[in-house]
Amino acid sequence: MSSNNNDSSQTTSSDDARADLTAQLDDLLNTVSNKFAGVSSEIFAKMDEMSRRLDNLEAQLKSKEDGSKQ
Repeated sequence: MSSNNNDSSQTTSSDDARADLTAQLDDLLNTVSNKFAGVSSEIFAKMDEMSRRLDNLEAQLKSKEDGSKQ
């Protein structure tokens, strides 16, 4: 009988360990996902800013080019 109790407690302990590991992995994945989303947003914001600056530069060059032709 005592071996059955030990088996039962080991199974419960093993299930608890799996549940803890699963919870920790879920937290880790959520953290990584949130960081990735933040970095991704920053990259897109910087790319948008670069695009805007390039458009402004292109417009300035075009206006200078048009001004020199006249």
